Amino acid sequence: MRFSRLLPSVCHQSQIPKPPSWKSYYRGFVATAALTTSLISQTVWTQPPQAQAATYCQLSAEAIAQKEAARQAAMKGEEKAKERYKALVREHAAQMQQCRSRTWPQTQAVWLRLYPCDLQPGALESVMDRIINRGYNQVYVEVFYNGQVLLPMAENPTAWPSVVRVPGSEKADLLAQAIQKGRERGLKVYAWMFTMNFGYSYSQRPDRQQAIARNGSGETTTTTRSIFDPNGETGVVIADETFIDPYSIQAKQDYYQMVQAVVRRRPDGVLFDYIRYPRGTGAASISSKVKDLWIYGDSAQQALYQRALNNKGLELMRRFLGRGYITAGDVAAADKLYPQEAEPMWQGRTPSRLLKALPAAQRQPVLQQELWLLTVAHALQGIVDFLNLAISQVQQQGIASGAVFFPDGNQTIGQGFDSRLQPWERFPTSIEWHPMSYGVCGDPSCVVSLVRRVVSMSPPGTRITPAIAGAWGQSLGNRPSLELQMQAIRQAAPQINAVSHFAYSWQEPQSDRDRKSCKAK
Repeated sequence: MRFSRLLPSVCHQSQIPKPPSWKSYYRGFVATAALTTSLISQTVWTQPPQAQAATYCQLSAEAIAQKEAARQAAMKGEEKAKERYKALVREHAAQMQQCRSRTWPQTQAVWLRLYPCDLQPGALESVMDRIINRGYNQVYVEVFYNGQVLLPMAENPTAWPSVVRVPGSEKADLLAQAIQKGRERGLKVYAWMFTMNFGYSYSQRPDRQQAIARNGSGETTTTTRSIFDPNGETGVVIADETFIDPYSIQAKQDYYQMVQAVVRRRPDGVLFDYIRYPRGTGAASISSKVKDLWIYGDSAQQALYQRALNNKGLELMRRFLGRGYITAGDVAAADKLYPQEAEPMWQGRTPSRLLKALPAAQRQPVLQQELWLLTVAHALQGIVDFLNLAISQVQQQGIASGAVFFPDGNQTIGQGFDSRLQPWERFPTSIEWHPMSYGVCGDPSCVVSLVRRVVSMSPPGTRITPAIAGAWGQSLGNRPSLELQMQAIRQAAPQINAVSHFAYSWQEPQSDRDRKSCKAK
């Protein structure tokens, strides 16, 4: 995407008051579409009566028990039991395919993290069976997270350690096995990957320090306190986040190499998460000045300076980035240094003829505002470019790809921007959009609000798969059941025909705990 296309959108999002005399100056610079949330119609939400399991393509208790008994017998090595189990797996896969083809939503997915203990005999079969039992036909397996990757140690060419580091399991390919076991049961298996968050282990490598994002205070995301609040509840401080400079060639090479290794396992799709900067705590949750932006890494700075179209523009860019503002003296100094150049110029800037004739003191506030919008747009463009690089090799292999994002991560707040700076409305529409709609307010209205916001801002034909959090058949605190949330989404946005649930560990908490500690049977 051209930078000049992004910059007007960023300028439009800014809500900083502009003097009336600037109106003509900004006329060609402001996008026409308003970035606002659609009003939610007043709806009374009530918990529906207990629905039949078949409504959501869930298997009956009898069918589940029958298959589990067959699995347990098959693990003992009985040949007839093995055949019986395989037959039931095929039968349930066919039933699921038929049910989902005629049942809303046609795609129902769940997010899953695997553990080294899942290499135990029968463990993967058990978890994939449980997923099918609950009516899912897709599973998103977490492949890159917390600075580790789900690749075997013997075949891990990446900059990160493997998830499975158990002696004797160096060649065990948990991802490949999960893809195989899932497909045998009729599941599409996606690889779910962190993107710009490379993890704490990456930050400890002396040879990767130049690839890490930095703000105007010289801090990295491991030296500031960032907050991750996916469930709309009390935030949890994450100590192992390390966000990279998306302009870093080293970071791009490292990530490209890892995606290549994952794609070689031929998942049905790849979902990219953490396509953003971190969200700070308190006042730091809003980026209102240039030094708040994570564009002070060497690569990001050099890429920014390359956006200058003349020496006068470059001079002011350097002063603005270094000090955080420019003065009338800076404008006058640039005029004196490069008298042969009319106006400071950089990508996306079209100065007014009237502005050129004004003295430095009157041009300074306009130029400073322009520089602020330029740096925000530069930060946003780095995110979009990094995502495009990631999805390019996936699409080249004919594999589906998607982006995971916060619906409210691209908002203006007062005179600043949400510090995550997540420009999801600029993500390619050729991929799936997975908005994390985790609003919590006691009923589904806040979830619906997030979904409607995405729908209202997405081009026609965009494949939207809202991710919701909760449990089947029960509320969790102020979070309604999954059934109630899905019914509300269907009512508000009937064109949506795919939903995902965060996460398997919420649906099967005991199973998840047993799998972590190798107690699963």
